[in-house]
Amino acid sequence: MSLMVILAVGLDSSTFETPTLVWQSAECIVRSVGSVRDAIAQFKDGDFDIVLLGHTIPADSRERLTFLIRKSGSRVPVVCISNSSSECDSFADATINNEPINILETIGGLIAHRAKMPAASVVTARPTT
Repeated sequence: MSLMVILAVGLDSSTFETPTLVWQSAECIVRSVGSVRDAIAQFKDGDFDIVLLGHTIPADSRERLTFLIRKSGSRVPVVCISNSSSECDSFADATINNEPINILETIGGLIAHRAKMPAASVVTARPTT
């Protein structure tokens, strides 16, 4: 498995600190930010494999950030983390329970799925001059 860089927005930092061995064994680097504004700045400056959106961020802000990510042309998977199994954000690629093992399983599945996609569907065409 290759190193994964995760942008975590509005998630309790203890989610990534407590099970340190789990995250290290999964070869994940987590960049944690507390606000959508900080997430936008980090996303512009970074190269992320996945974006995790915490339940502490209001739904409209999660949706706005997802829209901005898609508008930029990025196909980075966006996963919303929920405290309830009944919550679901239709704009996200996935909504999962707030447990580190669930987060890791979903991340692995989304990254594997993205890696299998044909290159033409991942790279946007550029006009020729």
